[in-house]
Amino acid sequence: MTNVSIATALNHAQQRLNGTESPKLDARVLLSFVLGQSRTYLMTWPERELTQNQWQSYDALIERRALGEPVAYLVGEREFWSLPFKVSEHTLIPRPDTEVLVEQALMYLKSGDSVLDLGTGTGAIAIAIAHERPDINVTGVDLLEEAVELAKSNGERNQVRVHWLQSSWFDNLGEQQYSLIVSNPPYIDPDDPHLTQGDVRFEPRSALVAEHHGLADIELIVAGATKHLVEQGWLLIEHGYDQLPSVQQIFADAGFTQIETVRDYAGQPRVTKGQWLLGAACLR
Repeated sequence: MTNVSIATALNHAQQRLNGTESPKLDARVLLSFVLGQSRTYLMTWPERELTQNQWQSYDALIERRALGEPVAYLVGEREFWSLPFKVSEHTLIPRPDTEVLVEQALMYLKSGDSVLDLGTGTGAIAIAIAHERPDINVTGVDLLEEAVELAKSNGERNQVRVHWLQSSWFDNLGEQQYSLIVSNPPYIDPDDPHLTQGDVRFEPRSALVAEHHGLADIELIVAGATKHLVEQGWLLIEHGYDQLPSVQQIFADAGFTQIETVRDYAGQPRVTKGQWLLGAACLR
């Protein structure tokens, strides 16, 4: 195709992406990326023509999206908490429902508190909290060196102060204790059919899947949190919509109190939280 206008390019892309989750939005996001312009620009100047290089780049991206590759990986970033984040194949793509975890964490923080984000990935949770509360100390850890470097880059981009550390959960934290621990760990059952559908096909399996019906890493985090939370500290974990009873039981068995599960924006059980009271735990 030659002399392709913005309107023609978008129409072609939407037809090619017909049957995907959001063809119109994806077409606009990808064209905005190729042109280096806002989506408002696309609507304002539909008759503007793409150069040959722009059209070829756009068409190639549309083909990749049609095969299922996530838009966030194609453009290299995703917005979370109204902040921009670079993403890579080494990390999960930040999702809107995880903002519920940030909202809940912010409820319990006071000046001078310390927060630990386990399995930080892009750093989205840690950075969002640090952005809202520059008066607290935030640490983000991840198993992968590539993820830690990406999170560090995102922290610098969003001009927040976060301490980054490579660690398998609590392994490299010594005896450090925190006022609040948050985590969005792997929680999908290895046999879950959703692993063969949508964006998750392209995301790192190690960041998605956990043994014991998706509960293995949650069990490790809850057990470890009892040694790394200050008295009256809080633990908040994101989990699957069908894991509420199991996760609450894991919290209870470890001695947590004030256990509650909060629903996400779609009304699904998504974040379970509990408070650590050593006295209460000793009575069990």
